[in-house]
Amino acid sequence: MRCNTFLTVSELNRYNRQMRLSEVGKEGQEKIKGASVVVIGAGALGCPVLQYLAAAGVGILGIVDNDWVDESNLQRQLLYGVKDIEKPKPIAAREKLLLNNPEIKIVPHFIRFTTDTALNIIREYDIIVDCTDNFATRYLINDAAVLQNKPVVYGAIHKFAGQVMVLNYLNGPTLRCIYPTPPHPLEAPSCDEEGTIGSIAGTIGTMQATEVIKIILGLDGVLSGKMFFLDSLNFTSQVFSFVRDPVNSIVNELGNYEELCLSEKEIVQEITAQKLKEMIFNNPELKVIDLRDESEKTPISFKTVSIPFHEINQKLHLIPQNGPKVFYCGHGIKSSIVINYLRKVHYMNDLYSLTL
Repeated sequence: MRCNTFLTVSELNRYNRQMRLSEVGKEGQEKIKGASVVVIGAGALGCPVLQYLAAAGVGILGIVDNDWVDESNLQRQLLYGVKDIEKPKPIAAREKLLLNNPEIKIVPHFIRFTTDTALNIIREYDIIVDCTDNFATRYLINDAAVLQNKPVVYGAIHKFAGQVMVLNYLNGPTLRCIYPTPPHPLEAPSCDEEGTIGSIAGTIGTMQATEVIKIILGLDGVLSGKMFFLDSLNFTSQVFSFVRDPVNSIVNELGNYEELCLSEKEIVQEITAQKLKEMIFNNPELKVIDLRDESEKTPISFKTVSIPFHEINQKLHLIPQNGPKVFYCGHGIKSSIVINYLRKVHYMNDLYSLTL
């Protein structure tokens, strides 16, 4: 996907400040206009990436997201406003970006990024920007990029911290070179689950946009083989280096990434309150592990150990290794996810979901 690189009088005026940079100039601005970039995820990271790339004059911007704007997004997704609530994110983003820069082309992809759609989407673009929030999609992006030899600008945020790196750039290291296999989602909860400060998304997103510009211009110092990590709470930063792994960097085909997602579909053994009373009679020390957050809790008639759903991985020591283990969450979904996780990852058994 390409566009005309001829700069109009309006564009020469618009981009005057960045064209004054010796690293950019008129030739560099033409490169920026001639580039095509796809941003996967139009959320907390995607919004600042899109805003700065559009303002910089990237000729073609693709936006991939299958979500709608929600009120809870507005705290950190500053591209959207109250009037955008319930609009598809790629459509709402396109409307706002064109108000700032009508000279560029914006292609919304209101579609889920899956093994069926990945290759067809990224085939049309020079650079991929990973602004997603789950490892299943991150590994799919990485593998699709390797298959099509496209660079990926990766960003991630967690609470007050964030990280940026560039993957698969000029035959450089890939995501699988630093993380060969993905963690289970309960071991790496997203910002939707643990929360994040909005400003860190802006910081990391703008850094991703800068890396994209550096790649387009062919500048030195691209974060290939390096991870920049920022802890904004303590205001410390580090750069970690990693190298291409000759085995893990090889991708021959896309895999089954859905297996990485949380699953409550596998059958778990449910027990009633009456059955639990019988179990406690035989084992008075048995306790129910309550997976609910404080805001969800209503009293139940059993002694419980409180381990909120997304703290399971940090509080495994509170779960007995021997004997039956009973979980309660109110609706059974979180209990099923935790039970399947403990079965597959920690090889626990004798697990039950309490239904009331």
